[in-house]
Amino acid sequence: MTGHVLIRARLRRDMPLRAIAPLLVPDDPQARASASHRLVWSLLGDGPDRKRDFLWREEADGRFLILSAREPIIPHPLFEVESKPFAPVLSAGDRLRFVLHANATLARSTPGRRGHRTGVATAAVKALPMEDRAALRHAAIAEAGRAWLTRTGARCGFTPEPGCAVDGDDHRRIARTGAPAIETDLLDFDGALRVDDPAVFLAALCAGFGRARAFGCGLMLIRRG
Repeated sequence: MTGHVLIRARLRRDMPLRAIAPLLVPDDPQARASASHRLVWSLLGDGPDRKRDFLWREEADGRFLILSAREPIIPHPLFEVESKPFAPVLSAGDRLRFVLHANATLARSTPGRRGHRTGVATAAVKALPMEDRAALRHAAIAEAGRAWLTRTGARCGFTPEPGCAVDGDDHRRIARTGAPAIETDLLDFDGALRVDDPAVFLAALCAGFGRARAFGCGLMLIRRG
């Protein structure tokens, strides 16, 4: 048992809200993550001192899937909301299908920049000879993404099966109010995994994988498969 809830939230479709939907969820991907972040916080930020205890991802325009340690604020003026307990019962050796949208990074030792991290996709492309980048870019990013997922699984109680699909070469700069912008390397994973340690895996799943988890990254969706 995780004590979490899985929430589906959809922007209401009534006419007054439809008119301002482009402002709430802008088309510009650089602005979209910040705007969606504020929308989801409006559903779960019940006080000025509340710390984030949820993960989220945007499934489609104005539709969000959220894994939260508590129920959302209901009723809500912007959203239609459904929620259900999230309490998967897992055993060591279980095989699960999964999808994951993650900001996958690795630590880099850079003089004068303590704790500097860079995206695995960016690092993989920079390691290629300049003349080979166009031809080898996709394969290098996929290989680096799978390696990142394998390292993550070793810490988090699961082993990804061979053949995981890795897509994306999406570098974004997410603006933040009162703080430096976040540079992200976004990858989408679709594959299967074996559960090695159910308790460790579920704790990691509820905490999220990778960076920029406040901005729609890191929520792994699982199903039997």
